[in-house]
This record gives sequence, structure tokens and C-alpha cells, in this order.
Amino acid sequence: MKTIQWFVDNNVDTFSSHPQLEEVAKLLQENEVVAFPTETVYGLGANAKSDAAVAKIYEAKGRPSDNPLIVHIAETGQLEELVEDLSETAKKLIDHFWPGPLTIILKRKPNVLSEKVTAGLETVAIRMPDHPVALEIIRKAQLPIAAPSANSSGKPSPTAATHVLEDLNGRIAGVVDGGGTGVGLESTVVDCTQEKPMILRPGGVTKEELEKVVGEVFIDPALENDKISRPKSPGMKYTHYAPNAPVYLVEGTTAFIQELIANKREKGLRVGVIATEETENVYQADVVSICGQRSDLKTVAHTLYDTLREFNNKDVDIIFSEVFPQEGIGLAIMNRLEKAAGHRWIHQH
Repeated sequence: MKTIQWFVDNNVDTFSSHPQLEEVAKLLQENEVVAFPTETVYGLGANAKSDAAVAKIYEAKGRPSDNPLIVHIAETGQLEELVEDLSETAKKLIDHFWPGPLTIILKRKPNVLSEKVTAGLETVAIRMPDHPVALEIIRKAQLPIAAPSANSSGKPSPTAATHVLEDLNGRIAGVVDGGGTGVGLESTVVDCTQEKPMILRPGGVTKEELEKVVGEVFIDPALENDKISRPKSPGMKYTHYAPNAPVYLVEGTTAFIQELIANKREKGLRVGVIATEETENVYQADVVSICGQRSDLKTVAHTLYDTLREFNNKDVDIIFSEVFPQEGIGLAIMNRLEKAAGHRWIHQH
């Protein structure tokens, strides 16, 4: 299969007569899979009502089929067809955060969406992306679009069209190149089917921001546990975001991290380090990759996947990463780093 690449300018005021996006929408209506930019990462979209279309997502990604997918919509009116029992909490979150990097788990209407989207659950994860290209594609297709991140399963999520092509060229119908994404980490997933809202995956909207709108929000204890039999949300069960070399999270001083680096290099290993602008010149390693500023964790979120992908071109044997406070966007950053590391930690005693 030849993967088509379309280049689209995000700053165009109107997409109403955009022939490239018409072509993309037509492919989606024909149950093909197409990657497109959102404000979080690039998504791999397909008709969420079609088993055949959704099966192509799993096939292209090499993704386990018990991992549910997020359904993307362009208008809140689309919810009527897809879900029932919309709680007051869900309505408040929708009013406040959509379009944006928040996915809400709701009770699905039976016999509308493909069972492959919901992985057999009675719930569905839905969001409205805050990206003009994504919204226009969904509008033109006139379909709910299932769209996980457009990468090979387990690899770092793509924040540029080139990342999509690195992983999926020849495996999907096309990719819409709308430049780099904004947030850089996936959406926050909140379950609104229980009495109290619960975060199943931290992301672009923080716990603190959610609580300002709806009061207390819980964090799913399963975030600490990889032994989930049936995940309700993407990103809960499997190792994700991993570069080729093993990643270790290091809780300790920069001097301690440097000791670890020196020890491995003495053994002939090539060592990579994930550092910040504040510690850029501290480490003597083979590759020091800067993932933003510790003083502004949004910059770390924005470049994290880029940083992880970079190591695949740098021929390293092992990667040590600094760690970050688990509050605000730091919770999402550490969630992704823990998955990239397969929960491998080194603590300074």
C-alpha cells in the first residue's frame, strides 16, 4: 500500500472547499485508515462504526485488541447518537474543556459503534480535539472517528507527520501533515460513569484543573498496577512510549546519575541521558537529550516523545532519565516515563 501524504496549513481560516481534506474524508467513509494531527499527538483515524475499518487500525499499529480506542467527534450534538445517561459532571467537563485534551468515558448506546472500538465494554471513551484540521476532517467525514495515536504499538507517540511515516509508511492509506502538535502528550481520560469522576490516564488537562470545575476527582489505583485484565482506557495495560534501548528512571542527585553513567561507560556501554535545560551541561554521557525546562514542565510534556524517539537514531545501549514532581502536568509526564521504562527505577540510598 502506498501511503499518501497531504500537506495542510493549519492557519487557513476556512476548509470548506479544501480538496485534500475532501479526499481524506472520502477515504474514511470508505473504511480506510488515515493519520491526522490533533492538539495532543497525531491520531490514526477510522470509521468508529465499522468493524472492518477499526480492524485496520489494530492491524497497522500491531495493537492488542483488548485495548479500547478513543472516539473523536466534531460537534457535541454527535453525543446523542453515541451515548446515554450523560451525568451533570460529564456535562460540566464538556462545557469547560471541549474542544481540548480531555477524553470522557460515558455509557455507550448499544449497536451504534463497532465492538472493536469499545473492546466489548459497555462504555466508550469520547473526546473533541482542539485542532482545526482534525475537526474539519471529522465534519467532512460525517462520522465518529476512532483514533488512537498513529504509531506502532508500544513506541513513542508521534508529534509530527515524519514520526507517523517512520512507523506506519506503507501500512495506512495516508497521513495529513499539519505540522507539529501542541500539548505533546495524549489527552487526560476521565471516567464519568461512576458517582465520582476518576482519572484513568493523566494527560493534557491536569487533576487540579478538573477539580476547579467539578470538585474532587479521584485517580484510578490501577495507574500503579500493570496487571489490568480489561482496561477501560487506552494506555492503562501495556508498556508504551518505549525507545529501543531500556530506560531507567533515576531518583537521586545529578552526581548520583553521573556515577551511574560513568559505571556503564566503563563497561563499554553507550549511555544516553534524558536531562533538562537546567542540567544540560552536568552529565558526561554519549548522548544528552534535553526534554525542556524543569521550571516549566509544559515544555517537558511538549518534547518528551520527540526526546524518546531521538535515542533510536543515536545508537545507545541504556538510557537514564531524570524524574519530575507528580503534580500538575508532571503527573502525566511521569505516567508516560514510567511506561517507557517498564517501571524500572533506580533510587539513591
